[in-house]
Amino acid sequence: MNKKELVAAMAAKTDASGAAADRAVNALIEIISHTLKKGDSLTLPGFGTFEVRNRAARTGRNPKTGEELKIAASRVPAFKPGAALKAAVNGSGK
Repeated sequence: MNKKELVAAMAAKTDASGAAADRAVNALIEIISHTLKKGDSLTLPGFGTFEVRNRAARTGRNPKTGEELKIAASRVPAFKPGAALKAAVNGSGK
Protein backbone atom coordinates (compact mmCIF):
# COMPACT_ATOMS: atom_id res chain seq x y z
CA MET A 1 0.00 0.00 0.00
CA ASN A 2 1.34 3.43 -0.86
CA LYS A 3 0.39 6.82 0.59
CA LYS A 4 -2.32 7.47 -2.00
CA GLU A 5 -3.96 4.12 -1.19
CA LEU A 6 -3.64 4.81 2.55
CA VAL A 7 -5.40 8.17 2.15
CA ALA A 8 -8.21 6.53 0.14
CA ALA A 9 -8.61 3.77 2.74
CA MET A 10 -8.68 6.28 5.59
CA ALA A 11 -11.27 8.40 3.77
CA ALA A 12 -13.47 5.35 3.23
CA LYS A 13 -13.04 4.06 6.80
CA THR A 14 -13.83 7.42 8.43
CA ASP A 15 -16.44 8.72 5.97
CA ALA A 16 -14.20 11.77 5.47
CA SER A 17 -13.34 13.50 2.23
CA GLY A 18 -10.14 12.56 0.43
CA ALA A 19 -8.70 16.00 1.19
CA ALA A 20 -9.44 15.67 4.91
CA ALA A 21 -7.91 12.19 5.00
CA ASP A 22 -4.84 13.48 3.16
CA ARG A 23 -4.42 16.27 5.73
CA ALA A 24 -4.78 13.76 8.57
CA VAL A 25 -2.17 11.39 7.11
CA ASN A 26 0.23 14.29 6.48
CA ALA A 27 -0.31 15.56 10.03
CA LEU A 28 0.38 12.11 11.49
CA ILE A 29 3.61 11.77 9.49
CA GLU A 30 4.68 15.28 10.55
CA ILE A 31 3.96 14.58 14.23
CA ILE A 32 5.87 11.28 14.20
CA SER A 33 8.81 12.89 12.36
CA HIS A 34 8.94 15.87 14.73
CA THR A 35 8.76 13.62 17.81
CA LEU A 36 11.60 11.42 16.57
CA LYS A 37 13.67 14.45 15.54
CA LYS A 38 13.51 15.64 19.17
CA GLY A 39 14.80 12.22 20.25
CA ASP A 40 11.54 11.20 21.91
CA SER A 41 9.53 8.05 21.25
CA LEU A 42 5.87 7.82 20.30
CA THR A 43 3.83 4.89 21.63
CA LEU A 44 0.47 3.81 20.24
CA PRO A 45 -0.81 1.12 22.65
CA GLY A 46 -1.71 -2.09 20.84
CA PHE A 47 0.06 -0.91 17.67
CA GLY A 48 3.68 -0.20 18.55
CA THR A 49 6.38 2.31 19.35
CA PHE A 50 8.29 4.62 17.04
CA GLU A 51 11.71 5.38 18.50
CA VAL A 52 15.21 6.61 17.67
CA ARG A 53 18.14 4.22 17.98
CA ASN A 54 21.81 5.14 17.97
CA ARG A 55 23.98 3.31 15.48
CA ALA A 56 27.67 3.21 16.35
CA ALA A 57 30.42 4.18 13.93
CA ARG A 58 31.78 1.20 12.06
CA THR A 59 34.03 0.12 9.24
CA GLY A 60 32.31 -0.87 6.01
CA ARG A 61 33.50 -2.08 2.66
CA ASN A 62 32.84 -0.70 -0.81
CA PRO A 63 31.23 -3.68 -2.60
CA LYS A 64 32.63 -2.62 -5.98
CA THR A 65 36.26 -2.11 -5.03
CA GLY A 66 36.55 -3.94 -1.72
CA GLU A 67 38.08 -0.81 -0.21
CA GLU A 68 37.42 -0.24 3.51
CA LEU A 69 35.62 2.93 4.50
CA LYS A 70 34.49 4.48 7.75
CA ILE A 71 30.75 4.80 8.33
CA ALA A 72 29.90 7.57 10.78
CA ALA A 73 27.72 7.06 13.84
CA SER A 74 24.09 8.00 13.23
CA ARG A 75 20.62 8.09 14.72
CA VAL A 76 18.06 5.95 12.91
CA PRO A 77 14.27 5.77 13.24
CA ALA A 78 12.90 2.41 14.31
CA PHE A 79 9.52 0.80 14.90
CA LYS A 80 8.85 -1.82 17.56
CA PRO A 81 5.47 -3.52 16.98
CA GLY A 82 3.09 -4.07 19.88
CA ALA A 83 1.64 -7.40 20.94
CA ALA A 84 -1.77 -6.77 19.32
CA LEU A 85 -0.17 -5.92 15.96
CA LYS A 86 2.05 -8.99 16.10
CA ALA A 87 -0.98 -11.15 16.87
CA ALA A 88 -2.98 -9.62 14.00
CA VAL A 89 -0.15 -10.22 11.52
CA ASN A 90 0.21 -13.81 12.69
CA GLY A 91 -3.52 -14.45 12.30
CA SER A 92 -4.36 -14.86 15.97
CA GLY A 93 -5.76 -11.33 16.42
CA LYS A 94 -9.30 -10.03 15.99
